[in-house]
Amino acid sequence: MPKAVLVLHRWLGVVIGAVMTLWCLSGVVMLYVDYPRLTPAEQLRGLPPLQLPGAAALARIGLPDDLPLASARVEMVAGRAVLRIVPDASPERSIGQMRAMPASYDLATGGPLAMLSPTDLRRVAEDYAAQAGLAGGVKAIAATGIDQWTVQAYRRNRPLVRVDYADPAGTRIYIAGKTGEIVQQTTRFERFWNWLGAVPHWLYPTLLRQHAEAWSQVVIWTSLIGCFLTLTGLWVGIARLRRRKDGSFGSPYKRVWWWHHVSGLIFGLLTLSWVASGLLSMNPWGLLQSRAGMIQRQRLAGAMPWAAARSALMRLERWPPDTRRVEIVPLGGRPYPVAQAGDGVATRFDAGGRRAPLRREDIAAALRSGPPIASLALLTAEDAYHYRHKASARLPVWRAILADHQATRLYVDPDTGMLLRAVDGNARASRWLQDGLHRLDLPGLRARPLWDLVVLPLLAMVTLVCGTGTWMGWRKARRHLRRRTPARLPSRHGVAQSARPQD
Repeated sequence: MPKAVLVLHRWLGVVIGAVMTLWCLSGVVMLYVDYPRLTPAEQLRGLPPLQLPGAAALARIGLPDDLPLASARVEMVAGRAVLRIVPDASPERSIGQMRAMPASYDLATGGPLAMLSPTDLRRVAEDYAAQAGLAGGVKAIAATGIDQWTVQAYRRNRPLVRVDYADPAGTRIYIAGKTGEIVQQTTRFERFWNWLGAVPHWLYPTLLRQHAEAWSQVVIWTSLIGCFLTLTGLWVGIARLRRRKDGSFGSPYKRVWWWHHVSGLIFGLLTLSWVASGLLSMNPWGLLQSRAGMIQRQRLAGAMPWAAARSALMRLERWPPDTRRVEIVPLGGRPYPVAQAGDGVATRFDAGGRRAPLRREDIAAALRSGPPIASLALLTAEDAYHYRHKASARLPVWRAILADHQATRLYVDPDTGMLLRAVDGNARASRWLQDGLHRLDLPGLRARPLWDLVVLPLLAMVTLVCGTGTWMGWRKARRHLRRRTPARLPSRHGVAQSARPQD
C-alpha cells in the first residue's frame, strides 16, 4: 500500500471528514424536520374566497388571442380579482430558455397588476391569517432582502415583504411585492431546527447559496472528495488487517483507532453509498437530467391560446362554495376550468361551463399523438415511483405507461387532468440511485417506525466512522504542527527566543 495514500487519507480526514460528520449529525435532524416551504395546499387555503369578475373584465385584458398559455388562473389579491398567466414554453429550447415569465393582470382595470401599496400588502397578510387560522394578528411587516429562507425564491419574486405574526408558532410569511403572492412560510420551530438540519447538511448558508453555480460546485466537489476519502479509507482498512495466531483476521489497533478501523470496514460501503447518492442529488454534469416532465406535460396539455382560456372563464357563471381559485388546466389543447376550494377539493368544468369529470378516454385522446399507450389505469395503491414517504402523493391517480424505449410513466391527477409526475429512464435511475440509496427509500422499508428503527442505527454507525476518523486526523495534524513549530524559550530579559539554532 503506497504511503502517499495513507497520508492523503489522514489529511483529507481533517477537513472533509469533519464535513461528513456534520452531514451525519444534521441528517438526523432532517429525518424529522424538513426545510421550510409553503406547500400548494397551504397557499390555496390562505386565499380569500373568489369573486369571479364578469365577461367585460376579462375582455379588457390586452393579450393577443393566439398567445399560447401553459396555465391561467384567477384568484383574489387585496380584495380584487387577479388573472395570473404563464406563457407556454417549448421543450425544443434549452433549459435556460424554457422558463417563460409569468404575468399578473388586475381584472378591475384590465392592465398589468401594479406594485402593491403598503395598505394592499397588509390586507394580503391579514387575509392569509384569517383563512389559514393563525391565532395572532400581524406583528410586523417590512420590506426585506434575501435571507436564509428565501434564498431560492428571492430573485424571481423581488421585492419581497416579510410579515411576522403574533401567533404562538412564530409564523412568518413572505409576499411578492409585484404580484401579491405568498411565496414562503416558516415557523419558529422550523427556523431553529433547520439551522441544525438542512442548512449545514446542504451547505446552505445564504452567503454561499445565493450564488447558485458556486454553491453547486462546492457541494459537488466536496462530495467527490468525500467519495475519494471513503474509498481510500476502505483500501487502507483492508490493507491494515492482520492475521491472528488462530488464522482469523483482525485489527492491530486499540481504543479509538480500533473503533475507526472496524466500523469503517463494516460500514464503509454504506458511507460511500450515502456520499455518492448525495452527489447524484446535485445531478452533476447533467448525468441524470430528465426532460420528461416538460415534454409530456406539453404533449398532454396541448396548445391553449388565450382566446380559448378567456372564453372558458367567461362561460363559468357558477362555481362551488368556498372556491378560492379557478385555474384553467388544458387537456389535448382544450381549456378546462377547475374550481379549487379551500379544503383542496377540485371541480372540473368544460369550456361551456358544465361539470366535466375526467374520464379514461379523455386522457387516451390527449395522448394520441406520440408513442402509443401500453397501459392506462386508475392507480389506487402506491407503486415504485408514485408513493407517500416524507412527501404526499395523490391517490387515486391515473397512470399511463407509454410504449416508448424508456417505458415512460405518466401520473395524472384524476380531478384536474394535470400531469403530476413523469418518469423516464433518467428519472427512474435517479429514484433508485438517489432516493433509494440516500434515504433508504425502498419498498418494504417505507413504513414507520420500521424505517426509523433501521435508519437511525445505521446513521449512528456512519457517524462513528466519520467522527473517529476526523478526531484521529486532527490529532495527527496537531502532532505534525507541533514538530514543525519551533519551541519558544523565555530569555533573561523576558523576551521569547527560539530553541532551534539560527542559521
